[in-house]
Amino acid sequence: MNRFRQIGYWYWLALDILLAVGLFGIAPQALLVAIGLGAFQSFHYLIRQGRLSAFPVQVRIAYLGLLAIGQLGGVFLIVNWIQLIGTTALLLFDYCPLARIVSLMPWNRTRPFTWRLMWRTFCSRPVSGSFLDARPAER
Repeated sequence: MNRFRQIGYWYWLALDILLAVGLFGIAPQALLVAIGLGAFQSFHYLIRQGRLSAFPVQVRIAYLGLLAIGQLGGVFLIVNWIQLIGTTALLLFDYCPLARIVSLMPWNRTRPFTWRLMWRTFCSRPVSGSFLDARPAER
């Protein structure tokens, strides 16, 4: 499916632009708008998926939490810079570091956490759709 036809792509693009505009000081209030959009996106996906445990909802809630942490200022602002890099990677390469991190949470995996699992999670090729569906099997 063409990703430009998916609402999620446009949410991420808007968030990426808002982060960049806010972090580069063009319009610092853009970071607050990003939090609002992140909350709206999380709610939209919760309604769409029907449950908090749905992977797309988990990723969006984690992203929203990181946006909020970045608002603490000081050293916490680095979180928003990392988000900008990660969101840009998602848009350009279909590689979502946050989705891969969320996939390693205990409630999202059935096998034990190992270095090999972590390596395969972060080094596997980008996929369309849910990363969980395409994650390589542990051997």
